[in-house]
This record gives sequence, C-alpha cells and structure tokens, in this order.
Amino acid sequence: MPTLKSHPDQTKSRQKRLSKVLELKNVKLRAGDQLKVEGRILPEAKGFQIDLGCDEDHLALHFNPRFEDDTDGAVLVCNSKIDGCWGHEEREKHSGLQRGSTVKIVLKLTGDLFEVEMPNGHEIKFPNRSVLDVVTYVRVRGDLKLTAFKIY
Repeated sequence: MPTLKSHPDQTKSRQKRLSKVLELKNVKLRAGDQLKVEGRILPEAKGFQIDLGCDEDHLALHFNPRFEDDTDGAVLVCNSKIDGCWGHEEREKHSGLQRGSTVKIVLKLTGDLFEVEMPNGHEIKFPNRSVLDVVTYVRVRGDLKLTAFKIY
C-alpha cells in the first residue's frame, strides 16, 4: 500500500520561504501507466519539480521547470540521479509553463523512455537511463499549488 508523506521543505531561495512537498513511497507505476499532476504555478514561482524513481537518491526522472535559472532564464531541466549522483542535464526552453498559470502535466513510463505532456501540446521525451521497470517513489515540490494528482 502506498504511503503518503506531506511535509514542509525549506527551499534554498534567499527568502527561505516555506513550500509543500508531496512524497509517495511504495507506489507501483509500471510501463504504460500514467501520472497526472494538475495545479497552479505560483505568481512569484522560481520553479518546481516532479521526481520519479525508487527513492530520493535514485531518480529515473527529475522534471524541473525553472523560471529564474542563472544560465538560461526560464528553462526546463530533466535529469536522472543514480546512487546519489546527478547525470547530465537536458535543458530546453519550456513552452506553455508560465508563472500564475494553471497546468496539467501527464508523465508516462513507456519502458525505455519517459514521455511528459505539457500544456499547449508540448511534449518531451527523456531516456530511462536507470532502466527502471517500476517507479516506487514520486515527489512533487516547489512553487506549484497542487489541485489534482492521479495515477492510472
């Protein structure tokens, strides 16, 4: 049975504001399954992230829209973390994700890929670098007010 953990998390922003974290353990997300995340991006958002993997040190997908990146400004960063070590970031300008907007993001594990559907039909594909068969850990955190969350 999945366990749900929601706790405050200190961000590394200069203001050290409080943000919420949704953390699920012992879930079973297999190839063909989908995760739908809906919410409102906060008006002063710096970014948010959706992580899929086995635990916080083993992330097959780190999906991280950033609105104030030091290098690229507004950018979407995808990465993986294996044994606590980050892989090579894949970065692209994100379309359809704006501060203050309502968003629906659908994440799918297809086996060797993660497919992420974003607003306005924008889709990204990210390789399943860790060759994970079953996602057992899901975390959503940052400047996103969650309104719906569904695994199907």
